[in-house]
Amino acid sequence: MPLPHDPITPEQHSILPKKKQVANMFDRIAGRYDFMNRILSGRIDRQWRKAALRKLKAKQPKYILDVATGTADFALMASAMHKGAHITGIDISSGMLAAGKRKILRKGLQSTIELQEGDAETINAPANTFDAVTVAFGVRNFENLLAGLSEMHRVLKPDGQVLILEFSTPRNPLIRFCYNTYMKGIAPILARLFGTDHHAYTYLNRSTNAFPDREHFIYLLKETGYTDASFQPLTFGICCIYTASK
Repeated sequence: MPLPHDPITPEQHSILPKKKQVANMFDRIAGRYDFMNRILSGRIDRQWRKAALRKLKAKQPKYILDVATGTADFALMASAMHKGAHITGIDISSGMLAAGKRKILRKGLQSTIELQEGDAETINAPANTFDAVTVAFGVRNFENLLAGLSEMHRVLKPDGQVLILEFSTPRNPLIRFCYNTYMKGIAPILARLFGTDHHAYTYLNRSTNAFPDREHFIYLLKETGYTDASFQPLTFGICCIYTASK
C-alpha cells in the first residue's frame, strides 16, 4: 500500500514514474552533488555520516550493502571506519555512480568498494547476504518505501543491522520555521548561483516534509520485519539516525 510520501516527485507535473524522475534528477546534479552538500550543510553532513557509521562498530560487519550510494560518500567513509569490510553500493543514477567510481579509483579502493546500478526495491543479491545495509539520505527517494524496506530486510543476514540516515522535520517550531525558510528559499537560490538544478533542492524540502519520520518510521521498520528499531535526532532534529536488526 503506497504511503503519502511515495507520490512526492521531483517534477510534480511529469508523467514519468518517481523512480525515473529521481534518476534523471541525480544524473543532472551528479557533477556538483558533493560540492553542494558541503555548501548547503556547512560540512556538517560529514559529521552526521560519521555519527551514523559509529553505530555499526559493535557489529564489525564484513559485508555491507550501501543502498542509494550516490557518489559513494557513505561507502568510502564506511570503508575508512570499518577496515576489512567489503562494500557493495547500488544506485539508480548512472551519473552518480560514475562520479562515485572516479572517487574510488582515485583512492585505489576498487577491490574494497564495488558500485553497480541497482534498485532498492529489487536488489540483485540472495537472501541473507549482508551483515549490514546502509542508506544515507536515500529512503525519501524510494518509489515504494515499504517495498524498499522489505527488500533490504530480505538481503540482510539474521542478526544483521540496518542503518539509515535521513532528513527529518524539526519539532521545535522556531527551528522548523528557520529550516523550511532555508530549504524553500535560500537553498534553491544557492543552487542557481552555483550552476546546478534548483528544482532538486525544492524537491528535497517537499520530500522531507512528507516523509514519515521518527516514531512513524520506526513503526514502518517494525511492520516490515525489523526488531530493536530506534532513532537518534541530530542537529536540532534536522536529520535522524535510524537503526534496527533482523
